[in-house]
Amino acid sequence: MSLAFVFPGQGSQAPGMGRDLADAFPIARETFQEVDDALGQKLSKLMFEGPAEELTLTANAQPALMAVSVAVCRALAKEGGFELSRVVSLVAGHSLGEYSALTAAGTFDLATAARLLRLRGDSMQKAVPAGQGAMAALLGAEADLAAAICAEAETGEKGKEVVQVANDNGGGQVVISGAKAAVERGVEIAKARGVKRAMLLPVSAPFHCAMMAPAAGAMREALEKAAMAHPAVPVVANVTAAPVSEPAVIRDLLVKQVTGTVRWRECIAAMVASGCTRFVEVGSGKVLTGLMKRNAPEATASAINTPADVEAFLKSL
Repeated sequence: MSLAFVFPGQGSQAPGMGRDLADAFPIARETFQEVDDALGQKLSKLMFEGPAEELTLTANAQPALMAVSVAVCRALAKEGGFELSRVVSLVAGHSLGEYSALTAAGTFDLATAARLLRLRGDSMQKAVPAGQGAMAALLGAEADLAAAICAEAETGEKGKEVVQVANDNGGGQVVISGAKAAVERGVEIAKARGVKRAMLLPVSAPFHCAMMAPAAGAMREALEKAAMAHPAVPVVANVTAAPVSEPAVIRDLLVKQVTGTVRWRECIAAMVASGCTRFVEVGSGKVLTGLMKRNAPEATASAINTPADVEAFLKSL
């Protein structure tokens, strides 16, 4: 049974995340302290205790989610001698989760990943003034229909405005992103076209669209300075839905990811096509596990985010 590790993205954070891991495993406590030190912030206290509003801020949620994913991987290694390169065929992560995947695979060290994600979160938040962008979920729509809706919605009273497919999550779940008025038009068009449900999302910026270009520029500059190694296993990239191992290519794709579509449905299809039949979500929450059941029902899917999960996974090997 070929195994893939997948790493969650924003939205999987919740107060209390990582606390039971820290209680059970000294290596998890060390991991969270290392992230705290890299950021000069007691992020672990915010993760363990909240408040939810502060944890949900993009600049906090992104490194927090990565920290929990890496803590799980380190606990697996410390408790059971787990080696990613020996057991796992491919890794992938949803949006910021791609950084978690790369860190787990050894491309970035933990402190570098934490600082990159703090910059990524700050830059994405600052790229578009508050109130000018929006995102919406189209439930019951496939990517082709969502793209057609965006094409129709991009022209309004002010001329052409940005609106594009941000996430193709599969299973009829697509997210669009762009200028607020254009996204609102997209919601109305989707409803008129019979999309099961179309709704604006409570997000602070229009992620994964062309309006994020300033953030992409900031990430290019930071990634050019960041030390990067070849990952221990290939990483299936969000923007190409194909495995990649060359650091220079990874760097370029991470920059493109800021403004590009997260092609999650195609990422899963690529991993299944390569022979992966077992998928394990590593880190906070079970969002990707739920998506897996819609995208690859023939595969097995589970999550590791508690000490009991760590023990059960090690016993399953």
